[in-house]
Amino acid sequence: MQFLLGVFATLLVLILFGRLGHREKLQTIDRAINRRLASGPWIVAVGGGTGLSTLLRGLKAFTRNITAVVAVTDEGGSSGRIRNEWGMLPPGDVRNCIVALAENDNELRSILDFRFDRGELKGHSLGNLLLLAVTEMCGDFSVAVEKMNHLLSIRGQVLPVTTEGITLIGRTKSGKSVRGELEISKYGRELSEIWLEPLNPNPLDEVLSAVDDADFILLGPGSLFTSVIPNLLLPKFAKKLRDADIPKIYICNLMTQPEETEGMNIVQHLDWVSAALGEVPDFIIANSEPIPDDIIESYKQQGASPLFLDYHQREKIQSMGCILVEAPIALILDSKDEGRVVRHDPQKVASIIFKICRKITEESD
Repeated sequence: MQFLLGVFATLLVLILFGRLGHREKLQTIDRAINRRLASGPWIVAVGGGTGLSTLLRGLKAFTRNITAVVAVTDEGGSSGRIRNEWGMLPPGDVRNCIVALAENDNELRSILDFRFDRGELKGHSLGNLLLLAVTEMCGDFSVAVEKMNHLLSIRGQVLPVTTEGITLIGRTKSGKSVRGELEISKYGRELSEIWLEPLNPNPLDEVLSAVDDADFILLGPGSLFTSVIPNLLLPKFAKKLRDADIPKIYICNLMTQPEETEGMNIVQHLDWVSAALGEVPDFIIANSEPIPDDIIESYKQQGASPLFLDYHQREKIQSMGCILVEAPIALILDSKDEGRVVRHDPQKVASIIFKICRKITEESD
């Protein structure tokens, strides 16, 4: 019996030490990863919607020094209802970006993206309601977002571009006035100009400070008129970006959007971004990977088409002084709600961005 007890005790010690050793190894690996991420370049990523959150999931594998600057003009769905009923800035895009930068974004997304399907809460996501609750508790949307950043220990920070209530206003080529994100997205391809009301909203001080610390600026991907450009319509923020002597990279969409950018090409996207920014971005990243015919046909039925470059567009971009980077960055996904969809491959896009960053650093040295 004593022999058996001795063997059992020995095995128990070995198991415990083995587990402790394994835990110590994991902790060592975690510390090494955190040191590498902490020493990564400082990035300001500007946009909103699905495009920005997709990009962030790739960036966080290279650095934790990320500031996501998010548009606050959303009027649809749960965000729109919260904005109308509670007078709070729309939380949806902010929530998506916070989740994207979380350590375990898949598990967290499944919780915060949960949508109620009945009663007064029908259509609301749990994440939006959580941001609403924290905003009500502290009385300030930006403080609520900051608390969520810390609560979820995300790699970086997510900031609304402003905490002022702003509305997108546009005018079509025929002179028709359009108001609000929903109308802007409906008449996007017909717009001749676009602006915000009030005319000169103030960006958050933290947003401006992030630009001061940044190594480079990312614009997009995302809906042209309702995710990317709204941020650039804040004059003080646009000027801050122009004055920053660091590379600015525009990541072009993979597809046009029904009505909003229907029939537009990549150069036209770049023209609008350049006009809002007040200068041409230093780089543009565009997709070169073929998209399967069945997916093209599916998108075509909705009024969308792939965005690819031709010879004339390449010549135009070069004449604008913008460096073109064409690469296979499309990723085909199976969506439960939408079927087969095309999205940016977050790892491939992030890899290209950091290659650009390294090349610029090496040339400057």
